[in-house]
Amino acid sequence: MKKLLLFICFLHCSILLVAQRKPFRFVHISDTHIGSPSGSAEEDLRQTIADINSMSDIPFVVITGDITELGTDAQLRLARQLLDELKVPYYIIPGNHDACWSESGGVSFARVFGYDKFQFDYQGIRFLGCPSGPYVRMSDGHIPRDAIVWLDKLLDKTSPDQPLIFFNHYPIDSSLDNWYNITDRLRNYNTLMIGCGHGHGNRQFNFDDIPGVMGRSNLRVKDATGGYNLVDVGKDTITYSERRPGVSTLSPWARVPIKQHKYDKNKKFYRPNYLINDRYPQVKEKWIFSSDANVISTPAHADGLVIFGNQQGTIQAVNLQDGKKKWSYSTGGSIFSSGAISSGNVVLGSGDGYVYCIQTNNGALKWKLQTGAAVLGSPVIEKGVAYIGSSDHIFRAIDMNSGKIIWKFEGLEGPVVSTPLLYEESVIFGAWDNHLYCLAIADGMLQWKWDNGSPIINYSPASCIPVANDSVVYVVAPDRYMTAIDFLTGQTLWRNNESTVRESIGISADGKWVYGKTMKDTIVAFPTGREKPTAAWKMDCGFGYEHVPSMLIEKEKELFFGTRLGVVYALDAKQQHVLWAHKIDNSMVNTVSVLDKFHVLAATMDGKVSLLEIVK
Repeated sequence: MKKLLLFICFLHCSILLVAQRKPFRFVHISDTHIGSPSGSAEEDLRQTIADINSMSDIPFVVITGDITELGTDAQLRLARQLLDELKVPYYIIPGNHDACWSESGGVSFARVFGYDKFQFDYQGIRFLGCPSGPYVRMSDGHIPRDAIVWLDKLLDKTSPDQPLIFFNHYPIDSSLDNWYNITDRLRNYNTLMIGCGHGHGNRQFNFDDIPGVMGRSNLRVKDATGGYNLVDVGKDTITYSERRPGVSTLSPWARVPIKQHKYDKNKKFYRPNYLINDRYPQVKEKWIFSSDANVISTPAHADGLVIFGNQQGTIQAVNLQDGKKKWSYSTGGSIFSSGAISSGNVVLGSGDGYVYCIQTNNGALKWKLQTGAAVLGSPVIEKGVAYIGSSDHIFRAIDMNSGKIIWKFEGLEGPVVSTPLLYEESVIFGAWDNHLYCLAIADGMLQWKWDNGSPIINYSPASCIPVANDSVVYVVAPDRYMTAIDFLTGQTLWRNNESTVRESIGISADGKWVYGKTMKDTIVAFPTGREKPTAAWKMDCGFGYEHVPSMLIEKEKELFFGTRLGVVYALDAKQQHVLWAHKIDNSMVNTVSVLDKFHVLAATMDGKVSLLEIVK
């Protein structure tokens, strides 16, 4: 009875606040892209800030992502320096450009700005905003698992009648692979609207019946000045008007009615389906473990354990047979590094700047090595030495017993985020600096470095794990080419853009075929060799648009890979047909770990780790 009276009192106060709310105006800025090659981003933001500071009726500013071009620490610091010139409070969230190429795995955004999500109340309206990724790996936008938990806690303390306005970088639709986790929640509340950026234009939307408004980019592009939006919250309407800094305010272009929303809970909207699983009933999830944060790496396995890290910085070990948790170890930063196991120890990197070596039997720390920045790269281990790159632009060889550096290569110009290839006494890897590097295993001396001729850092061969055969190294990159490189000289042998490969590559066990995953439905195979080939075969698998850097793994003459929408595929590469497919959830599948052709470990961005079993 007491709780009921308290709730009635809270509801009464909320209604009074709405009735007493005075009209107000705030600013919505988006997509500032500090560090953009356009060269005008900083000046555009300065003009916007000066314009806002000249006004006396702005209580706060909301900034919805893509604050920087590449999420580097320097770009984030510059953005913070500029935005701190605002004379009113601002509330900010990251976008995909702040996270996808981030050298810190998104950790620096929260360090620089103090948070990556916000909640505040103004004039009886609750304002909420959260991040959306994707982090480090290219994929669709995705609301992180920990942000969903955060949102649930806030909504639990919110009256269903209190007006809400929610902000994200992405439109809350299929631009995000888990958009329904937001709309399904917000439809239970009096959500007035959802605001977003990402599309660089002024547009109105309907997000599962919730009004949506996208604000333009602050960049000028071909105009004389940039622009942003003035948002007027009246008694019965929210109005968006584009403002050209120092020039004029254009006529209102969007109007959202303010009313008490009671969304129809029985109304059905499109949701991802799992019908593909019905076509291949022989595939079962022997077990599935749900981590409490995103998992953006390949699980390692040995000695009856499966070990992986998550975006909250926790290393977790589960039993290979039943998926039950065995132990966990907390680091100080997000983990995107895939662990490597050797002699009862697992090695991986963390966003806190350390390389960790953990004993697999009990989760105890054996050693940790401090670097100068986040460690997003994954290690390989051979003969008691771990090889790993980091975001301090250094690649290291580390003694597995002592954790001491054997050698380090300091000639990188960007962060390392992928797994290196050990081949013929050399270690080969890419970085976000346009280059592929080949170092001598013995002493870390540079043998050669290669680039694809493009000055665009986003085209770097950085997420691809190279493959090699018969003194030829193969890579794919976002420039949509497959490239063959002479292992001895580092010279380009051939480049082929016959198929729209992106960052996923694989090689057959016998070295005769190199595989690529294209950006639309198709797996392609090329014969290996020094002469430019044509495709030996192309197979339409029906997986749709695809861009995630999940490598192709051949095992026992079968080819395995994951996709952006949570589906794992197995192909008969010789006969070119799908053996089976299984959808785990609706988010990116990382590179799978194949135990044998009947058992595949798969992890998804949404934090699901599963052992798939194929029943004979």
